[in-house]
Amino acid sequence: MHKKFLLPLLGCALLGAAAISQAQTAPSTPAAAPAPTTAAPAAAAPERQAGFVKSVRGDVKLLSAAATARNAVPGDALASVDRIVTGPDSSAAVVLRDDTTLVVGPSSRLDLKQFHFDATTHEGGLLVSLLRGSMRMITGLIGKTNPDAVRVETQTATIGIRGTDFIVQTDGQP
Repeated sequence: MHKKFLLPLLGCALLGAAAISQAQTAPSTPAAAPAPTTAAPAAAAPERQAGFVKSVRGDVKLLSAAATARNAVPGDALASVDRIVTGPDSSAAVVLRDDTTLVVGPSSRLDLKQFHFDATTHEGGLLVSLLRGSMRMITGLIGKTNPDAVRVETQTATIGIRGTDFIVQTDGQP
């Protein structure tokens, strides 16, 4: 009797995990060397660099604090105060220096408002703001050593993180 319920449930769980895994690792273009960007963020100093773009599918843009937009490509550096904007049917995966992974879903806008991390002491802080769309976060060392230092803001709430893997979705309407 339990097999009738467990088998379909396990199948759904595996399909969901496969879809998330594909969104994290599947590049949108054939494997080719990423084109060098003309903006300086790829050569940002390590203390200013929060992380890097792991994968991109579709139309994904990075906006710097100076409102300079550029197309995101795998390997691009992400500064401590960048914005990630995805188009319809697009997504991006970002890995921060503390090994936090952010997967930004279609039609989303995510601000990395604050990121600082000391690799020696594992102290730091992370604040992201999901303005529209969806995001999956798998917390890294900051979330493991000091969960209170990781926060996610939406239009109507601020979330304190107590787990290590979660999904947030917002419609962008106040």
